[in-house]
Amino acid sequence: MSKKKRQKRISKKKTPQTKPSNKKKYILIVIGVVLVIGGFLISELYKSTSSYRQSKVQKAVDSADPALLRGGENRPTLSPAQFTGNVARAYNVAKGNRELLDSMYCYCNCKISIGHKSLLSCYADKHAVNCGICQDQAFFALSQLQSGMDVISIRKAMDAKFWRPLS
Repeated sequence: MSKKKRQKRISKKKTPQTKPSNKKKYILIVIGVVLVIGGFLISELYKSTSSYRQSKVQKAVDSADPALLRGGENRPTLSPAQFTGNVARAYNVAKGNRELLDSMYCYCNCKISIGHKSLLSCYADKHAVNCGICQDQAFFALSQLQSGMDVISIRKAMDAKFWRPLS
């Protein structure tokens, strides 16, 4: 066999590289399907959490029992002395109003993303240090309490002011 024929035969053996590109297409399709399913599951989780939140508020309103709103956070809040400025003020609000903040849903949606029980949970760890939503909610809840509102009314006002659909 001549050199040219051997080189053609060797180059023909190397050219069929369609299998790796098919594998790449398959992997991309699988990743796409996983992302679509994951997005659907997250949206369903948010919808179920939203309807649960609304039913919980309605039960509390119907029975006039604010204890039904509590998330059940048992950890102590971090000391406000660790922080400065608005962060320290927010942690001080949490320290002095545990039941109030435990009755509020946190609208940064940390319940979904990191498993917090209520707004109070944000102050049991350092989450609220860098979260303006958590701080704004604490200040809003305190202002409503100081204006004479009860916990159920504050929760309804908080839900009306801070609720936003996930985008």
